[in-house]
Amino acid sequence: MADNKGNFFKRLVKKISDVFSELKRVTWPTGEKLAKTAAVVLLVIVFFAVYLTLIGNGGRWILDKVGFYNAVETTAATTAVTETTPAAETSESVTETEASAQG
Repeated sequence: MADNKGNFFKRLVKKISDVFSELKRVTWPTGEKLAKTAAVVLLVIVFFAVYLTLIGNGGRWILDKVGFYNAVETTAATTAVTETTPAAETSESVTETEASAQG
């Protein structure tokens, strides 16, 4: 705990002073070098954006040609099960009961 002795604000000022002294020693790039580096980064980003888009669209095109996205045909057994659900039978019986009660 010897490092933490002293006033909080004194330690804070010391840290900020160290940061500024370190920033004075940094070698900053020139404007020309910064522009060239930024241009290279932007070109690489554009290249990979186009490349990945082509890969994605090409993969989708291949899967369309193979028939990967075609809908699966339903069989008669699954259709019959969905048509005769208990909820449908209940609503039909309620409708018949209401019709007989009214008439």
